[in-house]
Amino acid sequence: MPLDLSVGSGNVFGVQSIEPEVTSPPIRPRATTRWIRGPLWDVAMSLAWVPFSFLALIWAGDVDRIEWLVGATLLFSVSHQSLTVPLVYGDAHVYKSRPVIFAITPAVFVVAVLVGLQLDPVVIAVIAAVWNAGHTLQQRYGITRIYGRKVGQSDGTIEHRLLWSLLILALVVAAADSATPDRVADAGLGGRNQRGLSVLTDAAPAARWILPIMAVIVAVLLWSWVRQELASEQVNPAKWVYLASTTVLIGLTIISPIAGFVGYVGSHAAEYFLIVHNHLGDRYPDEATDDGAPLGRAVRSPLGPLGIVVVYGVVIATLIFVLRSFTSYEVYAFVFLTLGALHLFYDGLIWKLRRPEVARGFQIPQP
Repeated sequence: MPLDLSVGSGNVFGVQSIEPEVTSPPIRPRATTRWIRGPLWDVAMSLAWVPFSFLALIWAGDVDRIEWLVGATLLFSVSHQSLTVPLVYGDAHVYKSRPVIFAITPAVFVVAVLVGLQLDPVVIAVIAAVWNAGHTLQQRYGITRIYGRKVGQSDGTIEHRLLWSLLILALVVAAADSATPDRVADAGLGGRNQRGLSVLTDAAPAARWILPIMAVIVAVLLWSWVRQELASEQVNPAKWVYLASTTVLIGLTIISPIAGFVGYVGSHAAEYFLIVHNHLGDRYPDEATDDGAPLGRAVRSPLGPLGIVVVYGVVIATLIFVLRSFTSYEVYAFVFLTLGALHLFYDGLIWKLRRPEVARGFQIPQP
């Protein structure tokens, strides 16, 4: 009988043979462009900051025009905030998702604003500025996630961190630059805000130490984001367009704080109007889907989404005119600070892409 010197398959003379390792080629991401509405509409939305910043750049040095531009931009920003209210109270499904919060929050914010108006204006200004800056960035992150979810990208952690690091870097650069307070004051934003500008001056020494650290963090996160995109099965070039535009806008604030500021604030309001207008039609297609929400009935009426936004604009413009013409500054500030606080708080609750009605409004397939 012949001697079998093998011990098991692949093992000769008791020594394990080395099988050639088969490696699969690296997966190349498939680029699938998925717009929120269409290429022209989406590109226009991503560049909504350009008109505001362009005017600030060409009017640089003209104090009167810059003051008018900043005032008009802030007024435009105020006008979009109340649009959140009908999105909550005009849809019973949304209201019932958090009935206690939506019932008591208005009264809570009324009291909070009344108390806040008695505090140091600088403290209020700093709190409002930080909250608004974060809220505006969160909206940009939310739009980025819409683009990602449209091609099945479920994780936006790196993008979230990258956007925040870019904003913080721009703020640190502005604080570190000793010329920033003078630039802002030269634009006509001194006066009452002079004490607020001193905050930047006081923070300059610390900002100069933090600046190189933030630069490294941004570089690392950017590299991580590129690696994540290259490792994805599908990528959305429409998201790249929007992120690139956001990066340029934030970078502009380093070169020209006023141009960056009006672009950042003005585009936030413009994006909100555009997103809501586009969202309403798909969110409320029929009564059976939205349980007969009053907002849904208005969307399906002859007014349509565009008519609703136009009517809203007329109502808000009238309210602003009446308050500014026939009441005191304190009453005007109280009304819009309260509506602004509701907007900032409610937006974090109602625009969740995991909610079926929200995903439907952006044509995102649900599992």
